[in-house]
Amino acid sequence: MVDADDVVAPMIAEDWDRLTFRVNRDAYRSEAVFAREREQIWLRTWLYLGHETEIANPNDFKVRTIAGRPLIFCRDTAGEVHAFLNSCPHRGTVLCREAEGSAKLFQCFYHAWTFRNNGDVASIPDADAYGSSDEFRDLMSLRAVPRLETHEGYVFVSFNPDVPSLREHLGDAADYMTMIEQQHAGGMTTLPGVQLYGVRGNWKLAVENAMDGYHFSPTHNTFVGYLRESGFAVTDDDQYAYNLGNGHGLLVLTGHGGRISMIWEPRFGDEERVRTEVHRTEMVDRLGERRAHYVADESHILFVFPNLLLFDIEGLSIRQLEPIAPGQTDVRAWQLAPRDEEPAARALRMKTVVSFVGPGGLATPDDIEAYEAVQRGIQATAGAVRTELDYSDMSRGMIDEVKRVPGRSIDEGAMRGFWRHWLDAVDLGDRLRVTGDRPAEFLEGRDVR
Repeated sequence: MVDADDVVAPMIAEDWDRLTFRVNRDAYRSEAVFAREREQIWLRTWLYLGHETEIANPNDFKVRTIAGRPLIFCRDTAGEVHAFLNSCPHRGTVLCREAEGSAKLFQCFYHAWTFRNNGDVASIPDADAYGSSDEFRDLMSLRAVPRLETHEGYVFVSFNPDVPSLREHLGDAADYMTMIEQQHAGGMTTLPGVQLYGVRGNWKLAVENAMDGYHFSPTHNTFVGYLRESGFAVTDDDQYAYNLGNGHGLLVLTGHGGRISMIWEPRFGDEERVRTEVHRTEMVDRLGERRAHYVADESHILFVFPNLLLFDIEGLSIRQLEPIAPGQTDVRAWQLAPRDEEPAARALRMKTVVSFVGPGGLATPDDIEAYEAVQRGIQATAGAVRTELDYSDMSRGMIDEVKRVPGRSIDEGAMRGFWRHWLDAVDLGDRLRVTGDRPAEFLEGRDVR
């Protein structure tokens, strides 16, 4: 257990007279803070595990590490989804040593204890030596993660049996996840394969980067130039940042780029223009004009606290954050696509997605370098003689919170919502300094149902 007194204070300083919001840089580099996060956030709240379509068939399984714990994410023979600790109940050996596959049984290589994919014991060599009682076999079943719930195919787990419901945790973020599922009448599916890469930076920098529209034009100027040269008019109209509560955040973007099957742009070609027109007509018939507008005409970047990012922009990308150390984060990414998509549209989608948000695209390498550069740079002010020099500023757009109007995407309101929730969740004691009259919590959403 990490004592809160071991952590430098204050972690967040808000000054409502001067309209400034600052975060202590120890939040990104402190081992004590990292350990406290593991205890108070990652082992207590809901964590994104994976998408149901990754294990589409009975007996499918994936092995995945979440909050530092190896898990078996599987669908049993009857079709039910489970998450088990990847540890043999006998002596603790890692049970499943394959990354993925299809199996009705999991057998431990050490002593050959064997388990069904619903967690039940299938066989124990020389079982008579244990008395072979039903009570003993039940005790030795696979250890299921205490809580597992799904929303629109997204599977979440919690190591805390007393965590509130997933729907309560998701709050206003839930409907934006529903919007993705509604894009096509047949629903969405993950495509085979996963992109896995490591970043030499704190996991919270990935959250900040995703919720930071301010960096788009200067950091991704190559991509912006590419869009303009290809005939797409890049604009910054109607672009907002929303604090959705519970640490979740949303960027709403228009003029960011085309969207496969929903917003055509010249680089997509004439065949895609025809497909887009047909699909847009179908969406209006199915969802109504207002709902179809929100689903199709806006690009969304959604963060679900603490480890899920959904990039619903040129294409659809799911990212999962796995903190390894204060200065190291693993990222897993999957692509979402319509289940019944035509082959030509699917090929175009894959090409478009990897050109921007893929690890080798025009955006992601920029973003990785940006937040690795931040991680390197915060070491420069560690132990500063003047304490106020060891803070990062996130004050942009605080006046909008005072006025209670939506902040622009280039403002930092979604980041501030994340950091306020982070401080409450990580429970560092009295580590917040507020100066001036703080407005009531600012939440700005839209009824788009």
